[in-house]
Amino acid sequence: MDSLTQIVLGAAVGEAVLGKKVGNKAMLYGAIAGTIPDLDTIVGKFLDPLTAIEIHRGISHSIVFSIVMAPILGWLVAQLHKKAQASWKDWSWLFFWGLVTHPLLDAHTTWGTQLFWPLDLRLAYQNIFVIDPLYTLPFLVFLILAMRLPKASKKRRKWNNLGLIVSSAYMVLTLVLKGISYQKFTEALANEKIEYTQIDTRPAAFNTILWYANIDVGDAYLLGDYSFFDSKPIRFKYVPKDRQLLGDYRDSETIKRLNKISNGWYAVEKRDSDLYYNDLRFGVYDLDAKDLRFVFSYQLIPDGETLEIEEAKRDPEAMKQVLKSLWDRIWGN
Repeated sequence: MDSLTQIVLGAAVGEAVLGKKVGNKAMLYGAIAGTIPDLDTIVGKFLDPLTAIEIHRGISHSIVFSIVMAPILGWLVAQLHKKAQASWKDWSWLFFWGLVTHPLLDAHTTWGTQLFWPLDLRLAYQNIFVIDPLYTLPFLVFLILAMRLPKASKKRRKWNNLGLIVSSAYMVLTLVLKGISYQKFTEALANEKIEYTQIDTRPAAFNTILWYANIDVGDAYLLGDYSFFDSKPIRFKYVPKDRQLLGDYRDSETIKRLNKISNGWYAVEKRDSDLYYNDLRFGVYDLDAKDLRFVFSYQLIPDGETLEIEEAKRDPEAMKQVLKSLWDRIWGN
């Protein structure tokens, strides 16, 4: 999830663990704990693009990392606040829960997280977008209401607990909505007598009303969207896989690593003389556009017998139109 959401969650967890003893310090250090796992993005800036993608939400988003770092950070903070009513063990528990709830939340997004690192397993439930105001804003309001009250106040704990309950209830609701949308897509495929091997669904940006689906039909994919306000049948767009365009590079190390990142959901595209690797898990900017552009697209640059990659640049002006199209599409076809 986005940084603000992780800060809010970390602060609320810190308050739940230690707020009664140390007040707003619990929220402060909980917020810090909630941001630490995403420091892997800073490390990625010093690495090549492919390695940076691979390490994102890796070891720093694991239970192992939380277990190892919690007592270290707990000890450091205990030294800073020796007069506080909290012990080293108390601070360690705060950091453990602040660190571990970060990847637990990220596991609900499309990118997912390697919670059980070093096992080669990425959890990605794909039931919430990385930025969802309906999850974050109510949570933030309850947190602000709590932090304005004395640490011994029962109402303070009540507001904080309400924030945790409401946000968790919304997360459960998104799982229900994902299940309903999945059923709508499979019914549409059955009605059109389309045979497929896999289907992958996820919410559109900033909401859980509009949902997208990728359907594997062999040598191509079908892309579809469904809003809970739709009145017309679901329509699908055909996207050829075109993996033969990779030629001799199909078995290269770069393509193998990209395939692992995309979990096999990819199509190859030739634009002019350039070759692009499109990761389908994050969909396209505008499914109604004549010329589809994928959110995560990498230009493949031959370098002798190897391939280099460069992430396709995004057009800020085009993004404004995409947001307008998204808003219009949410309200039904």
